[in-house]
Amino acid sequence: MLDTLITSKTRIKLLLKFFLNAQTKSYLRSLEGEFGESTNAIRLELNKFEEAGMLKADVEGNKKLYQANIKHPLFEDIHSIIKKYIGIDRVIEQIIGNVGQLEKVYLIGDYAKGVDGGIIDFLLVGDNFNYDYIANMTGIAEKKIDRKIRFLYMKPKELVGQVPTAEAGLLLWES
Repeated sequence: MLDTLITSKTRIKLLLKFFLNAQTKSYLRSLEGEFGESTNAIRLELNKFEEAGMLKADVEGNKKLYQANIKHPLFEDIHSIIKKYIGIDRVIEQIIGNVGQLEKVYLIGDYAKGVDGGIIDFLLVGDNFNYDYIANMTGIAEKKIDRKIRFLYMKPKELVGQVPTAEAGLLLWES
């Protein structure tokens, strides 16, 4: 029973790690430290995902580097499910309507790296933000998804040269 529970937790962490942001790459040892679980439990799940073709692995020196296989037929479905699991889809739906002149929304911070840190960080790019509306909708969204939400705001001209890297930021929406 305990093995099943650990494996299930590990599986969820791996899905979040690799399928929220497809650019995320990681080694077994780094996952051990990040997840706080045994390498054996993680290795078993990584092997299952790799055998199913959902993860691809490249060898760098004596280390195996894992990454989501975006060509897998279920990748988009899993990606969508993970966004729904975290609640990102609901947050975007709640704020986009009357937020201002919104051009782009990025997921940044821990979740962009595939780490369930409990606080979802977004970068909103645009002008004339309706901060009262955002604060109100944030409170509603936080209750629905049971996670804290933070926003960073930038004007489009401020974003030039500051675009989050693929592993540190995930473009979620663009006008």
